[in-house]
Amino acid sequence: MLPPALRDALPLLGIVGALALFFLLLPFGWSRLFGTLLLLLFGFMLFFFRDPDRQGTLDPDAILAPADGKVVVVDVVPQSPFSTRPMRRIAIFLSIFDVHVNRAPVAGKVVKIAYERGSFLDARRTEAAERNERQDWWIATPRGTVGVRQIAGLVARRIVRWAGEGDSVRRGERIGMIRFGSRTELYLPEECRVLVERGGVVHAGETVVGRWP
Repeated sequence: MLPPALRDALPLLGIVGALALFFLLLPFGWSRLFGTLLLLLFGFMLFFFRDPDRQGTLDPDAILAPADGKVVVVDVVPQSPFSTRPMRRIAIFLSIFDVHVNRAPVAGKVVKIAYERGSFLDARRTEAAERNERQDWWIATPRGTVGVRQIAGLVARRIVRWAGEGDSVRRGERIGMIRFGSRTELYLPEECRVLVERGGVVHAGETVVGRWP
């Protein structure tokens, strides 16, 4: 069975692949050059939509990274859409070379999903979290609510989700993706302990970024 990321990309891959083959078969130098460029694009798209399996942890207190990429922010926000109380925030920037599948950082129930249109600022900028197109997830657990924010970036223009409100998700389960460069933020109750620092590299569903008290 194809992973969701590749399955969703099949129509686009089919179009690019068919066009590449068409131009490569034409008896013109320019068409073969164009076909070669399309073939390279096809290869990059296969690379971009890759979705490797991940091995998590059996530690019940572990909180996993929701995305692949580089940690650009670790701080405490006084309030957020997920709580009126302070929460610990971990922001992860995904370049176009990172795996873009988002995974549930904890096991729980998706009690709310909120999508909001916005701008397309560089996702590395802090203000992108409030101004860019984004989608927020509230995941309720017996220990508290955890928030995940998917943020579209300068290149990313589509946020995809594979779970819905009312669904129960396993820790490390695929919940969606952001296409072509983006940012994902994780919001944890303040009493949780953060185990990563700014500049660190994390992998969704595999890297332990925090722990429950």
